[in-house]
Amino acid sequence: MQQTHNPLESTRYRRGWEKLREIDGEAGERVVESLADIAPDFARYLIEFPFGDIYSRPQLDLKSREIGVVAALTALGNAAPQLKVHIHGALNVGCTRDEVVEIIMQMAIYAGFPAALNGLFAAKEVFAERDAA
Repeated sequence: MQQTHNPLESTRYRRGWEKLREIDGEAGERVVESLADIAPDFARYLIEFPFGDIYSRPQLDLKSREIGVVAALTALGNAAPQLKVHIHGALNVGCTRDEVVEIIMQMAIYAGFPAALNGLFAAKEVFAERDAA
């Protein structure tokens, strides 16, 4: 059975891809590309829903959204690769290094010191990567 092309999905995908590139640049593209051989549909969902639908909503600016994502991923405590991508994203959309550190430190109150420590070490790695580039 052949699938028909849905223009709405195509619009969602294009809008999501543009938003992903605006926030995460090459790091986001690498995540999507790394899924191509194992779960291409998941890569499409990742672009369409989070970036095409949610990040594209006008109610929050991208800096505010990335602050929320850095806080949430820090609080999870088990998402270091995704946290690093979103720390880059936060810096790309206007957060300062000091703001990123403060966001992560605040999570010690709500998620515990181990989660905040893991987040700070992730931030340290991202800052070092950016300094080396």
